[in-house]
Amino acid sequence: MPSPPFSTRSPHLPLHLRFRRRVDSVAAVKPSLLSRLAAVLAAVALTIQPVAAQSVLRDAETEALFRDMSAPIIAAAGLDPKNVDIVLLNDGTINAFVAGGQAVYIHSGLIGAADHVSEVQGVIAHELGHITGGHVISDAGVKPATNITLLSLLLGAAAAVAGAGDAGMGIFMAGQQAALGKYLAFSRSQESSADAAGAQYLSKAGISGRGSLDFFKKLQNQEFRYGFKRDADAEFYSTHPMTSDRLTTLQDTYEKDPAWNKPEDAALQARFLRVKAKLYGYLAEPASTLAAYPEYLTDGPAHYARAYAFHKEAFLDKALAETDALLQQTPNDPYALELKGQILLESGKPADALDPLRRATQLSDNAPLIATTFGHALLATEDKANFAEAEKVLRNAVARDRENPFAWYQLGVVYEARGDTARARLASAEQQLMELQLPEAVRSAEAAEMGLPKGSPDWLRAQDIAMSARAMIERQRKKK
Repeated sequence: MPSPPFSTRSPHLPLHLRFRRRVDSVAAVKPSLLSRLAAVLAAVALTIQPVAAQSVLRDAETEALFRDMSAPIIAAAGLDPKNVDIVLLNDGTINAFVAGGQAVYIHSGLIGAADHVSEVQGVIAHELGHITGGHVISDAGVKPATNITLLSLLLGAAAAVAGAGDAGMGIFMAGQQAALGKYLAFSRSQESSADAAGAQYLSKAGISGRGSLDFFKKLQNQEFRYGFKRDADAEFYSTHPMTSDRLTTLQDTYEKDPAWNKPEDAALQARFLRVKAKLYGYLAEPASTLAAYPEYLTDGPAHYARAYAFHKEAFLDKALAETDALLQQTPNDPYALELKGQILLESGKPADALDPLRRATQLSDNAPLIATTFGHALLATEDKANFAEAEKVLRNAVARDRENPFAWYQLGVVYEARGDTARARLASAEQQLMELQLPEAVRSAEAAEMGLPKGSPDWLRAQDIAMSARAMIERQRKKK
């Protein structure tokens, strides 16, 4: 199975991967300043770098897989699977993290690097160890490093750009070493604790740790590839314990576990390969996809990936041939039906998309993301006879998943078409708040409030949106 170039981003519209919201994550340090600084800068990147918004990728099949593969691990951690989100970010780096609350963020690059579902389960178990350990809440060791780090980094980088590499390193080290040492010691302790907790959760869930070990070996290969050495300085400046040490400790733990020789869940693995191929087809350039999944491959993942590639190249017949091949293998597969409907919809054939999308919605028990696409297709026919069904479908979608800005937009179109301007403005306010268009959200919510019955649930919701948006604007103003 090839590892996709998940750092690429197709300019085409997604088929059925939807942006949910934007989250703040730390920008990576550009390596052009000084290669000798790279390892040091990586150690403090999570505390000092300016944040950059990352897009959250949403797909019904992917989210269903994440729920099923993580549920036993979440339960083993003593958490409620209904309250823990596994969120996929459009980022080509191999990473996962927690950032407050009960959410685990996984980069698309990690899915591309993993060959087995058990590898991702091992990562999820580790990140849950951070949540249960309260590592995100605690900031011990972070504040002592942050203020010194920023100034020293800027001075050191400036010297490096000027050509004085040793001077840049000296400035950085002089201002940084003591505070950074406190932070790194704290971070390494957290990582070791999360490793131990993750191993415990996998064991309790009856999942072998082989996948977790395999993934750490891949990380170790990355270290070798980029020139990290096992010496005192390298270990000191690593935000995590050195991978070889983690491998030794974890291997000893996992090999003694009763689940060590338990086989991988074949059904979950098959679903994982489909999702991986779906992401490949969506994120990679069509030529790369067709090279990685040549036409002699006739399994489900290959059909999935090629369907995306052909659709992005506007080869409608070839894209539909791939989805039809999928449906020959699994006629009642809601996700294959969704894919076919999405291709037809985005190819300007919304009426033809209705049947597969209606069936996909029914077979998926009205999964909100699939229902949203179906509602979109109903509206795209521009047939007023379809609008009542579109409203019913979209209202059900937002009732089950409020964090879907595209569904709110489509629902606003329905309300506007029937002359319900107040609720159209309220739907716009919901969408704008999720997309952090805060001034627009305030204006839309206030306009909605004026037209809605006073004291009604929608009137109260309009007030809530306006107050939330104003509070966020004020917090942003104070940070400047």
